[in-house]
Amino acid sequence: MKRILLACSAGMSTSLLVSKMKESAEAKGYEVEIWAVAQDKAPSEMEKADVLLIGPQMRFMKKKFAKVADEVGIPLDVIDPVAYGRVDGEAVLNKAFELMGE
Repeated sequence: MKRILLACSAGMSTSLLVSKMKESAEAKGYEVEIWAVAQDKAPSEMEKADVLLIGPQMRFMKKKFAKVADEVGIPLDVIDPVAYGRVDGEAVLNKAFELMGE
């Protein structure tokens, strides 16, 4: 099972995206756990994740999160703003698997 963590300013704006990602994963037969948290909870949640995706409105925090991600050994990236705006769960899910080398 792969564990995908999303982080955004308050943890709420990504909730619909999480739902769409879960739908896409289920349709493809992937076993995943996907959850979203607010930026202040992301560092502690990274220990449980295989990848971290950051909301585009938080791209300025990528360097801060990269330090923790390196320590726990997970890849991270900023969610594509177009995919985020369209709530394109499949595109974001594909990006997560790409980052994990799947």
